[in-house]
Amino acid sequence: MLTEKECEFLNNRMHGTMIEAMGIKFLPTDDDAAVAEMPICDATRQYFGILHGGASLALAETIAGAGSLHLIGYDQSKVVCGVQVSGNHVAMSQKEGKVYGRATLVSGGKSTHVWNVDIVGEDGTLISTERVTNRILPNKD
Repeated sequence: MLTEKECEFLNNRMHGTMIEAMGIKFLPTDDDAAVAEMPICDATRQYFGILHGGASLALAETIAGAGSLHLIGYDQSKVVCGVQVSGNHVAMSQKEGKVYGRATLVSGGKSTHVWNVDIVGEDGTLISTERVTNRILPNKD
């Protein structure tokens, strides 16, 4: 879904944001999924060293948002706004390394997009699965 050029554009736009602070990077794919990686580091760990559940939710919403931007063709007359995110944490992460989130479209209408995001460890273990709903709104700027 996301091309090399789109990933470069998105990664460059993240300077000074929470996304940059968490180390999230978008990755190109040849299929219909949006993908990003995130390190397990001080910014994304909870107090006993594993990936914080809130970091997983932030990763999921970030990837789904990028997927929705792709679907609307980066139309600057519109904004993508996450309106709902929920997750199920099914396994503990390692204490270091990276996790990878993969967002697949469940429903893509004109004003609402629903995504399923699976987050896996470097070994492929499913760590959590999230559902993200985005609204597509007019840009009032």
